[in-house]
Amino acid sequence: MLEIKDLQKNYNAFRLHCSMHIRPGYVTGLIGQNGAGKSTTFKSILGLISLDGGNIKIFGKDIKDIDEDDKQKIGVVLSDSGFSGYLTIKDIMPILKNIYEAFDQDYFLNQCQNFGLPLNKKIKDFSTGMKAKLKVITAISHQAKLLILDEPTAGLDVIARDEVLDLLRDFMAENEQRAILISSHISSDLESLCDDLYMIHDGGIIMHEETDVLLSDYAILKVNPKQYEKLDRQYILKVKEAFYGYCCLTNQKQFYLDNYPDIAIENSKIDDVILMMIRGA
Repeated sequence: MLEIKDLQKNYNAFRLHCSMHIRPGYVTGLIGQNGAGKSTTFKSILGLISLDGGNIKIFGKDIKDIDEDDKQKIGVVLSDSGFSGYLTIKDIMPILKNIYEAFDQDYFLNQCQNFGLPLNKKIKDFSTGMKAKLKVITAISHQAKLLILDEPTAGLDVIARDEVLDLLRDFMAENEQRAILISSHISSDLESLCDDLYMIHDGGIIMHEETDVLLSDYAILKVNPKQYEKLDRQYILKVKEAFYGYCCLTNQKQFYLDNYPDIAIENSKIDDVILMMIRGA
């Protein structure tokens, strides 16, 4: 569906160099700190910036060979773009109908009404959350095969976020050949939605893992200095000093549960893994 191989983009103080593979039927998350390279990766995929190396394939084609029919099959939400603030939803509907051959106006209107978006109000007067909802609804209203979503739930409250995530789940359930690449700062969204996760830091991928494996097999070990000295560290990925001794990230939780019954072992969340992978040694 989407293959990124040795992608390179160089700026004065930043260098992106990464590879990813987004498969049909999968929701793939891209996680990392601000400035890690998420938005640069998204813009590279969409051809919005030039590449300094590597290649990107969408639907099996090099991005230089993507034609208008292929572009019709891609739905996009970018964190730093949107509709003109002087338009209304009624204004943009004929635009979308002209752009996308498969634009489903009835579905689009129904979802706007479900989310309480006013049809005659200028978009510049929408709240941040309303603008975010409109962008997501637009992305899924033209039978796309691939969604590329950069922070699609930014600005939404917990109820609205859950509704948007349900829309994305329904989008995937309708066709097993669809795929989503999504970034978000809200880890709970990714835990409940994504099948696998890539972690990017300083322009490079530092981890790729299935979400179920991350949540079931990864753990944080909290040990004092004496326990740390006796610890078998063959399955320790990262270590960070703490006031009580050491905090250790492992991807083999069961090994330590079986062999070290006296140490504190906590299930890890995505935020824990990000913190340890970036700040641990």
